[in-house]
Amino acid sequence: MEGGGFGFPFGGDPEDLIKGLQEFAAQQAESVQEAQREQFATLTLNTAVELTSAALGQLDAQGGPDEQAIALRDAMRVLFPEAVALVSAARQGFMRER
Repeated sequence: MEGGGFGFPFGGDPEDLIKGLQEFAAQQAESVQEAQREQFATLTLNTAVELTSAALGQLDAQGGPDEQAIALRDAMRVLFPEAVALVSAARQGFMRER
């Protein structure tokens, strides 16, 4: 029989071919998961930056420089932990299963 046993047209053992195809599919799935983790991390980091920037943009600090500095510090006291939480989530998403 030309081309392999059992009339299989590609030559070789069909079980070996199936095994090779399964390994290839697993590698492709792993590549897709890695790309998704990187995309999640990037989107999360961008969200943290955009939300912090938008929140600070909404701040209307009044008064002299000292009062404005206090207002900005107060805003950052609230915003910073939220931004850190988003960055932490991004890092965990990126580092997971690396």
